[in-house]
Amino acid sequence: MQQEPGVWVEGPDGELVPDYESTFPEITEGQVVHGTVVRVDKDEVLVDIGYKSEGVIPVAELSIRRSVNPADEVSIGDEVDALVLIKEDAEGRLILSKKRARFELAWKNIERAAESGEPVTGRVIEVVKGGLILDLGVRGFLPASLVDIRRVQDLDEFLGQELRCKVIELNRSRNNVVLSRRAVLEEERKEQRQQILDRLQPGDVVEGEISNIVDFGAFVDLDGMDGLIHISELSWSHVNHPSEVLHIGQTVKVKVLDIDRDRQRISLGLKQTQNDPWQQVIEHYKEGDVVEGRVTKVVTFGAFVEILAGVEGLVHISELAQHHVENPREVVSQGQAVNVKIIEIDAERRRLSLSLKRVEEGEEVQPRADGGESVHLQPNIAVPESAEVPEAYAEEFAAAGEPQSEAVDAAAEAEAEATAAEE
Repeated sequence: MQQEPGVWVEGPDGELVPDYESTFPEITEGQVVHGTVVRVDKDEVLVDIGYKSEGVIPVAELSIRRSVNPADEVSIGDEVDALVLIKEDAEGRLILSKKRARFELAWKNIERAAESGEPVTGRVIEVVKGGLILDLGVRGFLPASLVDIRRVQDLDEFLGQELRCKVIELNRSRNNVVLSRRAVLEEERKEQRQQILDRLQPGDVVEGEISNIVDFGAFVDLDGMDGLIHISELSWSHVNHPSEVLHIGQTVKVKVLDIDRDRQRISLGLKQTQNDPWQQVIEHYKEGDVVEGRVTKVVTFGAFVEILAGVEGLVHISELAQHHVENPREVVSQGQAVNVKIIEIDAERRRLSLSLKRVEEGEEVQPRADGGESVHLQPNIAVPESAEVPEAYAEEFAAAGEPQSEAVDAAAEAEAEATAAEE
């Protein structure tokens, strides 16, 4: 028989034998090969890659996970890619690595993602000190501070979840991949914010959830973007702290007061969705009516009396008593219940002028316009000395040389505090 290269070769005794060696693929160390799982043992997996011997994947070379059970990673009949580690070891075995083949393929994808800025997706396989480990084919580290926009208290809740992250650091020599899920969420939120800003207009009434409460107001989550209710826009009556009116997680209807589209900020009002108590004054009271009230603040030029929740009037020092009064505190005290006569209603300026001295004995006292209980029946609750005075009476304060309110410039305060909160 004639010798044919690649089909027949000359044997040791000079006879022609089939050239089986030439039918096997050429294999080099570092090459990625494709094969089928034919056996799964507790410490290794055998793979048929069409070579003269089956390839062996030791358990340590199956996955980037630590302490894995081979049966959890592969099954007989699975097709896998593996990298050739050793073409022939001391025992003549072909040693393969599934995890390193996956590593090589994954690293190329990670490098492309790092260059393009596109997110990568990986499953959380470990919770470690300071963050999470994601399986990207490569072990990717996601620091705790970059897991979410807000600080996450319990990282265990992410175990097993698939997360989209951006690659922010890459070092091949150290096989180091650092990720940021926060960057993805911030980008998504920016798009959401723009959609919300495009949809909203000043004057709109929308529903949201209280996401945070601070000294100067409350933030409302409007389906992905926070708007601010300044403390001055929470209620028609004075509020010492937003927590008196709202709590985190509460659903509220708010009115859009202003939108700064350039800075992506929304100013909201809660009191604008409630009945304006001043409208009740206009509809139910007239000049000359005697009404019940409670002294909320005593100043050098008179006393402020609240006749409805959110409506205060001024009893000028000259209207406190029939005799000359040097100090209003000689006649009234903070928290005191009194009957006062309405001597002027200035609806445009939201000002009430009241009088104590003009109330005559036996005059009829009008019922409260809001249907509430008589102030004389309410507990005599002391009002804090720091209670804010109505802005409508700023002129009197200026003339008297007294400090007005700690929240005189609400807009400026909101701007400064919102900037600090955003940072």
